[in-house]
Amino acid sequence: MAKPSILYVEDDELLRSVTSMALEDAGYDVTEAVNGVDAKVKLTAARFDYVLSDISMPAGVSGIDISEVVRSSSPDTVTVLISGYAKSQLPPIPSGTRFLKKPYHVQELLDVLSAAP
Repeated sequence: MAKPSILYVEDDELLRSVTSMALEDAGYDVTEAVNGVDAKVKLTAARFDYVLSDISMPAGVSGIDISEVVRSSSPDTVTVLISGYAKSQLPPIPSGTRFLKKPYHVQELLDVLSAAP
């Protein structure tokens, strides 16, 4: 049986590396993207079961932009947006998108991924 696939979009290299290793240890197949532009390219090349994305990123494409691309192109994909800002400080999170506040523990991330829709 294939592992669930994740596109993980995070501009912080250390956080991206550590979190990717933890997700792989938990049984996920992880593809990394360094920013929203990179994520959009990878989303056109492959389908993912989950997309995890930081909201605030360089290069002019935010996690919210990524979430909207996923929702229109692959509505069955679970999207989780991550931010160090409180939800009240952010633009509206697209409907059906899960949210996780930084800093978080790996178990909190795994719980958000496994939560029922």
